[in-house]
Amino acid sequence: MPVTNTSPRLTFAIVAIGVCSYSLLQSVSVPTMPLIQTELETDQATASWILTAFLLSASVATPIIGRMGDSFGKRRMYVWSLAALTAGALLAAAAPSIEVMIGARVLQGLGGGTLPLAFAILRDELPKERVAGAIAVTSSLLSMGFAAGIVLAGPVAATLGFRALFLLPALVAAGAAIAALRMVPESPVLTREPIPLLPAVLLAGWLVALLLGVSRAPSWGWTSPATLGLLGAAAVLLAVWIRVEWTVRQPLVDLRLMGRRGVWTANLVALLIGIAMYASFGFIPQLTQTPSSAGYGFGASITVAGYLMLPTAITSFLCGLVSARLADLIGMRRILVIGGLLTAVSLAMVAFVHDEPWQMCVAAGLSGLGTGLVFANLANAVVAAVPPEHTGVATGMNANIRTVGGTIGTAAMTSLVTAQTLPSGYPTEQGYINGFGFLTLVALGAALAAMLIPLAPRKVTPVGRDDRSEVERRACSSARAERGSDRAKRGDVTYAGRGVAPVDRGVAPVDRGVAPVDRGVAPVDRGVAPVGREGTEMPCRPT
Repeated sequence: MPVTNTSPRLTFAIVAIGVCSYSLLQSVSVPTMPLIQTELETDQATASWILTAFLLSASVATPIIGRMGDSFGKRRMYVWSLAALTAGALLAAAAPSIEVMIGARVLQGLGGGTLPLAFAILRDELPKERVAGAIAVTSSLLSMGFAAGIVLAGPVAATLGFRALFLLPALVAAGAAIAALRMVPESPVLTREPIPLLPAVLLAGWLVALLLGVSRAPSWGWTSPATLGLLGAAAVLLAVWIRVEWTVRQPLVDLRLMGRRGVWTANLVALLIGIAMYASFGFIPQLTQTPSSAGYGFGASITVAGYLMLPTAITSFLCGLVSARLADLIGMRRILVIGGLLTAVSLAMVAFVHDEPWQMCVAAGLSGLGTGLVFANLANAVVAAVPPEHTGVATGMNANIRTVGGTIGTAAMTSLVTAQTLPSGYPTEQGYINGFGFLTLVALGAALAAMLIPLAPRKVTPVGRDDRSEVERRACSSARAERGSDRAKRGDVTYAGRGVAPVDRGVAPVDRGVAPVDRGVAPVDRGVAPVGREGTEMPCRPT
């Protein structure tokens, strides 16, 4: 039975809960890796595949499942993604061996499709005026959830065991899947195009080769035959994939769409901010857990190290609540530039001012502000640049590029931090200075890349309204605003536009039976009548 008349707030809540469950599972295993290694009786090299397996699976699944949502139904694929996430988390909670745990993490990675599908559902189902704010909050949940996973991992593992770290998100994801199936309507915007097999295989091939080569390079060596072979294979497969996507009749990823300025600039920012954020989230806890006998660090436990990341979770979530309004006030591009600069400042603090715990808390708070502003607006930048029927694949590629950036950043940080070690086995302080100094430069690069984003991308429009002209959309918006706070101002005339005087081109206005107030300026005839006196509104399409 089709779902109808679902509250926009309820739809947003269901989507946000699903995204939270995925973002938590991204990070809960990072600080508890030594504990999992001990419990499953394995070595460090094998245990590291817990992170690598999730990364490879998510990188392949995110754009492909996003594309499947555009073709076969966004709610349908969103539910399937959450089902895979739930199954993988339950399997990890019950894993008797490291092999089963790695397989469970592969299954969890298939849940990466929840991210692009969440953005697409919000665009399709929410009123136009709520889309940007909802996407901003949902995007901020990614950085908040990643930080929250690090914060919660220590106390939960110490109290309930590491298996509870997977069980709790599994229950949340299962509840979100059931709620989406029963209460979220299926989108009417579908391309109904089949998924091309060859481009999908080539995409998976070059992503796996690239990420596997980069992630294993610190342990294998950057110049080892295995690393160079994988990176070379990735380059060849990437070139073939691009060639096929340009020539195939039905591409998996429309590269012409990816070439739009609003899309490729947002993807560049995603790559750079992914390098800076994910690498810092992985290495700040290691820095704080280093014993003070090494000449730096606080000897913090897993729990305390997580608490030092709490300001990041709080400030990134708060940014999601206000970023859409800030973008309306000063522009999305300026917000992204400010976010990149704040991220750079926070990383510079970690590199050079890390002698006291409160200094790390301040740096964490600034990091949350920076990454929160960037994450909250990147998805909106992509959504504003593509048609509704391509929202899933476009936002999926953006999320995927951010994941690729995280892999590159983590591998580079590992090489820089561990270049020199103390007799005790811990890295030298200079290694952390070099590593976070590198991330600072990358964050500055993200701020510079954000300056290339179009200054005024078009507004995000909801489903069913793309056939209207820009003038007609603006007129309807002005009319809705007139019914509200301005209704008491009798005698005012609102023209198509927001705060911009109409241009006098010598064309008489259309007579719709309501005479506008004569203010000495002739309105432009664009097929939309002005709002008249006494709050009377000219006809526009149903909203």
